[in-house]
Amino acid sequence: MAASSLSRRDFNVLEKIRDPESNPTTAVLIDPTLPKDPNITDTSVYDRVSQRERDIVLAMQQLEMQLAGLQPALKTEPIQEYRKCLSKLGELITEYPKYASARNNRAQVFRRLYGDTLLLSDKQDSRGLLGDVDELERSHAADLALSDLDQAIALLTPKSLFVAVSPQAGKTLSLAHTQRAAIYHMTFKSLQTGSQVRIAGRKEEAWTKNDFEEAASRDFALGGRYGNDIAKGLAVSTNPTAKLCGQMVREAMKKEYGPAYAS
Repeated sequence: MAASSLSRRDFNVLEKIRDPESNPTTAVLIDPTLPKDPNITDTSVYDRVSQRERDIVLAMQQLEMQLAGLQPALKTEPIQEYRKCLSKLGELITEYPKYASARNNRAQVFRRLYGDTLLLSDKQDSRGLLGDVDELERSHAADLALSDLDQAIALLTPKSLFVAVSPQAGKTLSLAHTQRAAIYHMTFKSLQTGSQVRIAGRKEEAWTKNDFEEAASRDFALGGRYGNDIAKGLAVSTNPTAKLCGQMVREAMKKEYGPAYAS
């Protein structure tokens, strides 16, 4: 059968096979005329707050350039400078607790310092800047990072599929979902028999390894839905059911449609 004989519905079905989380009828509605942050609608206040945040993010970017050897190193240690950024973001969040973007960026700093295995007391992520960390400190950082991401997502998620978001809110939602997915996914990959999740009082403490894998897939899918193509691809590769079903159906479709489908 030639590819040109496939209807729009057929193509939607094929897309669903490639990406089980996709739904062509529920695309995110983006409206650039909306306030950049639905919780800070005063333009002058938003500009002031976002500029403070940009200054902190710029400092973080310069630190990464120094760590990569692309800029001269400062006299102070990068860890100390990152802790300063953490403190400044904390001050900004205290003043504007409903500013979701700052919470997303603070979670990023926690991940940079403690790595993506910060939920596990007996795992050290080589991508984290800190070495051996006290278990209580790690648990506190994990709780704050996940709480920040939870709140950032809750603050910006529209109340229904048919409510539009601003481009800025959509980007923050994409980043927050993808960050939380990365933490869940690394926890899934690193969680071994005997390992323990140390985040007292949170739902994740009782999760199984499969729970982390499924949660990571859901968050990657939502990160992709809000615009992150890498997250969209990871949603499929981290979904065990999708991987199995997708592989089986793809093989069947290749036999039915031949090279037209494979391309």
